[in-house]
Amino acid sequence: MGNPISAASLDLKDNPKKTNKKIMRHQDLTTLQPQGEYFAAVDMGSNSFHLVVVHVVNGNVQVVSKVKQKVQLAAGLDAHNILSKDAMQRGWDCLHTFADRLKDIPASNIKVVATATLRLAGNAQQFVLQAEQILEHKITIISGLEEAEEIYRGVAFTSATKGNTLVIDIGGASTEVVLGRDAIPIHLHSFDMGCVTFTEQFFPNGTISEDAFAQAIESAKKMILPHLAPFKCFDLDLCLGASGTPQAIIEILQEQGNKDAIRLNYLHELRRQCTLYNNLQELKIIGLAESRQAIFPSGLAILIALFESFDIDSMNLAGGALREGLIYGMIDDQPLDDRRNQTITRCIKQFHIQPLQAQQVAHTALSLYQQFCEQSQICSLDSRTLLHTAAMLHEIGMHIGYKNQHAHAQYILMHHDLAGFTKLQKECIAAIVGNHKGDITVSCSEGFPESLSKDILAMIRVLRIAAILHIKRNHMPNLPNEANIKLLLDEDNWTIKLDQTWLSNNKLVQAELANEAWLQHKAKWHLAIETTKTESV
Repeated sequence: MGNPISAASLDLKDNPKKTNKKIMRHQDLTTLQPQGEYFAAVDMGSNSFHLVVVHVVNGNVQVVSKVKQKVQLAAGLDAHNILSKDAMQRGWDCLHTFADRLKDIPASNIKVVATATLRLAGNAQQFVLQAEQILEHKITIISGLEEAEEIYRGVAFTSATKGNTLVIDIGGASTEVVLGRDAIPIHLHSFDMGCVTFTEQFFPNGTISEDAFAQAIESAKKMILPHLAPFKCFDLDLCLGASGTPQAIIEILQEQGNKDAIRLNYLHELRRQCTLYNNLQELKIIGLAESRQAIFPSGLAILIALFESFDIDSMNLAGGALREGLIYGMIDDQPLDDRRNQTITRCIKQFHIQPLQAQQVAHTALSLYQQFCEQSQICSLDSRTLLHTAAMLHEIGMHIGYKNQHAHAQYILMHHDLAGFTKLQKECIAAIVGNHKGDITVSCSEGFPESLSKDILAMIRVLRIAAILHIKRNHMPNLPNEANIKLLLDEDNWTIKLDQTWLSNNKLVQAELANEAWLQHKAKWHLAIETTKTESV
């Protein structure tokens, strides 16, 4: 008996052209696999060891792996700055894990650095020699100033720096402070104080007290004072906190219902919450991760000293730090500017957003928002940036499905990496996009800074109207001119004026605007739609 012949094989045999077509399709699919290079950075910090791996394709940098292990190397330093065998073994065990991940990455694309603890340790070379054998890669012990430079580079590439920016990174055994302008560091210093070393010094045996806090803050201020003058020569436009303590505080604030940036009064409130407990093991603060519990009070004390010494009004969380600085230092062709536009472009491609539709909605939304700003006088340049981004990405949820696309979009934006935007900015964008259609959740602006809360609601309203005006997706880039759109304000009472002929020719838009007026009424707002006649020449 011969071999059975399937229907598929008959189809291919009888139709050679179809065979070639199917083969070509299969071959074409292979070309869709992304090309590019992998880069990795290892940061052997005083508290934790970090590994980050990125994939770079056409200039776009995508994080594909992050590993963090709590090693607490600094806790192994004795009074003579000699690392204990137990501390070194913890580090070596961690690096065995990292080594397995680094096997398939070219050595030229890997950078491994050690920071404060190994700068201090008298037997650092003993640790490094064994570590280099494990990783099969050279380890560089970088100076405090080199660490500060790399941290600033990492922040500049991943966050929206503007004007004079102060960057602070509280590590396990050192704290780096950098003043820069845009992507260029101007003045920097590395202080010999960190959350692990300060825990050992001021909170011995895990004891928490008001006196311990006061002593830690005062000690930090004494270290800062001799180096303060060069920083104080500049007026600050922005302050960003990298990693560790600032991230822990942001997580606590959010868990406690506060979406504001970090402010000094919040820090003192957290200090009060800490002193309700007698021991670090008992410390229970809503939103504080268990892994940060033992070193949180010391990091908090250092941050309070920095806020008071540098007269910091508010601090936002940076998108990157030392690891990212090492990565971008290896990527020679990565441009320093326009990171936000790169992020928007990448999202448009990744989530199949129609670029022309997004551009038109953004154009109309910004035109309406400009009219809002002229009448309300409460807008900022940052708000326009947030609205532009929200408008460009408002259809990101359609990648999942049309129904509830706004809810899908909000989830994606909250959990997607938006390089060039701080965590607070990302939450603003998500709140705006999450309300660009359907019922309005007015409470979405709660928890944001008061100055931003009202602005968010205004941006939601203009984006909703802009999306409706372009609902026919018929490519009218000059819509504001054609429709002669005017926005008039009377507090929360808005009036939209449109050209009568234009609106009559767009019945779908007319119906959707009427429905929008009802939805805004349900939100306790008032939206009136009026028409104007085009004057004949």
